[in-house]
Amino acid sequence: MIEFTFDDMEKPMVHKSRSNLFMLSVFVSVTFLGLTVPSSADSCQPVFDALDKVVTTPSHSYTTHTASFVNGGKPRESEAIYAQGKVYIRANGKWMHSPVTPAEILEQQKENREHGKATCQFMGNKFVGAEAALLYSMHNENEDVREDAQMWISESTGLPLRNEEDVDNGGNRVREHRSTRFEYTNIGPPL
Repeated sequence: MIEFTFDDMEKPMVHKSRSNLFMLSVFVSVTFLGLTVPSSADSCQPVFDALDKVVTTPSHSYTTHTASFVNGGKPRESEAIYAQGKVYIRANGKWMHSPVTPAEILEQQKENREHGKATCQFMGNKFVGAEAALLYSMHNENEDVREDAQMWISESTGLPLRNEEDVDNGGNRVREHRSTRFEYTNIGPPL
């Protein structure tokens, strides 16, 4: 997945990461109506499909990042909007058009899946607000990155509704919790 991070200069930077899940990003498509619990061979397919679908659907994600050593341990907020074939990110209160395209994000996610080791488990039917959802847990490892996450996927649309993720990036000794919620109505470019 393409991961958006922020340096000390308060300028968003784009990093290609072996981290596969969420974000943000965090995405090709399956209709989840009548979905049954997948076999172990494709246990992550509903999660992967949801992650692919969010990149190609007008969407707005809101993420809270918590890492004890960054920003004095205070949570940081970021947002991403996919609209009209473009990606926009907000960091430190400022919106910018990302140089990374949705097609590049999809390609990076495909590569991450091919080189990573992901296992998923269907945890049951839940609700996010009033919307019926399928809850999946996922463990993923790519090079130095380990992720443990839970994703709530809409039963009616197959899109992610919520994501809770713990990321351990051993390569740079970063441990972070990310909490993300997604919206899909009245989405347009922020600029």
